[in-house]
Amino acid sequence: MRIITQQTLGGPDVLTVVDAPAPRALPTEVLVRVKAIGLNPLEARLRAGEFPLLGRPPFVLGWDVSGVVEQAHTWRFRPGDEVFGMPLFPRAANAYAEVVAAPALHLVRKPASLSHVEAAALPVAGLTAWQGLVDLGRVTEGDRVLVHGGGGGVGHVAIQLAKALGAHVITTASGSKRAFVEEFGADEVIDYTAADFAEVVRDVDVVLDTIGGDTAERSLGVLRPGGHLVTAVAEDDSALIAKFEAAGMRFSGIAVDPDPVALRGLVDLVDQGKLRVHVQETVPFERVADAHRLLEGGHLRGKVVLTV
Repeated sequence: MRIITQQTLGGPDVLTVVDAPAPRALPTEVLVRVKAIGLNPLEARLRAGEFPLLGRPPFVLGWDVSGVVEQAHTWRFRPGDEVFGMPLFPRAANAYAEVVAAPALHLVRKPASLSHVEAAALPVAGLTAWQGLVDLGRVTEGDRVLVHGGGGGVGHVAIQLAKALGAHVITTASGSKRAFVEEFGADEVIDYTAADFAEVVRDVDVVLDTIGGDTAERSLGVLRPGGHLVTAVAEDDSALIAKFEAAGMRFSGIAVDPDPVALRGLVDLVDQGKLRVHVQETVPFERVADAHRLLEGGHLRGKVVLTV
């Protein structure tokens, strides 16, 4: 089979396609013939050495996969089943590959309502949004929710999830993405290039932060008393946690993890017509460097997916 690996840290061109032995599935695992691979901004940071999650190269990036079961050392699936998921995160799943070995519990059956490309785009973004809004934020009908970065991979899914939960959804996005985020259900859009959200938003129950920097800290002032900040990018900031606790606010950080129950919940919303994942660009496996350049360029609408 072919894999995408790197021998050194650096720019997109360090990613190379090479031949490698197929992995071996252990008991309770399956071998998946990969059809599509979802890309996430974290992977560009790992490739460049900005975040040492996987240690030193060589390593193989990737977690979001969709494909067909080739071997099943488990009762949960059979060869020929179409599956998708986010196996092993944050450990290496080696998903930039034509064949992936994955724990059966980290995968779910792909519904007919999702193509392999769409399914591969969903797990990291969808699970981050679900764990942030459902498990941690406990968003309920009538809540006011602020989603930072509504035009991104996590953000556009989070808008739809919050709407499905019955919330009033406010989001920050550039003016060029206003129509995009409104299409996914945003009730209010704050163009961060023209206005400061901290000056125009108030009485928010839950903030979902996907941006980082000072965005989380500045969100303190928009929360109602007892409000809740959930961040996917500043979960270990002890000084920030102390500020929120001193102000009587709740603070939660997401370290997204594999969750087949949540994945099935997302699939249910897809089947109900309440959730769709937007793929801005599909890129062939061999052009992975071009795909990473898109990741690094920022301002993506939704996700980038490799096709195998």
